[in-house]
Amino acid sequence: MKTFALHLLLITLATIFLAPILWLIITACGAGSDDFSQLLHGQPIFRWLLNSIFLASAQTVLVVIFSSMAGFALAKYRFFGKRPLVLVMLVTMLLPPQVLLPGIYELIFHLGWINSYWAIVLPGAVSVFGAFLFRQAMLDVPDELLQCARLDGCGELRLWWEISLPLVRPMVGAFTLLSFLGAWNSFLWPQIVLQDENKFPLTVALNNLSGQSVYQQHPAVLMLATLVGILPVVVLFFALQKDFIGSLKAGAIKG
Repeated sequence: MKTFALHLLLITLATIFLAPILWLIITACGAGSDDFSQLLHGQPIFRWLLNSIFLASAQTVLVVIFSSMAGFALAKYRFFGKRPLVLVMLVTMLLPPQVLLPGIYELIFHLGWINSYWAIVLPGAVSVFGAFLFRQAMLDVPDELLQCARLDGCGELRLWWEISLPLVRPMVGAFTLLSFLGAWNSFLWPQIVLQDENKFPLTVALNNLSGQSVYQQHPAVLMLATLVGILPVVVLFFALQKDFIGSLKAGAIKG
């Protein structure tokens, strides 16, 4: 009886959470050929989609590389000022991201990167949260293994790339997924620094479309465009779900 009640509760909650997605799919599938033609020829939807894929992919690759390198250094090296550095990093995590936007915008402006992808990719390539995640994961990498590799002539970059990263693969997959989702859904910062419509990611472009009266009269067009924008994220999730679940299990066992 308890199992039946638990399953019923889970099914009910899943239905509630999935209802908006089901409504999106049903509305998008109900779009006629005219709506589809309007989406393809009325706006550069696929260009916006490619913009989002490029920006999210570039940020994800860079932030995973830099975060894992920083986590490896924090976990395995002893250096002067390490403790104050860690404290400063922790303090920056307590600050709301919006507080940092004016300073970042001024820096981007003086660098001449307004309306440039550099203004999005480079600030998104650094994550204090990611550095601490990899630090915690790489604390479990045996120091003896690294020392033996050094004795065999292995350099520090190879220690990070060939030994440490494979041992924390679930964390790599989980952080890759989280980083891609965060970059894909980013809206405020791209809206601030990008001015050319052809450079917009899908989030900014769809927001602008939703304010146009012609698309308010044809919600199926927006739903279809939104569905197209969701597909890359769904594909990535299914590709990395094993690593994501593995990292959760490892954290639960460690805790």
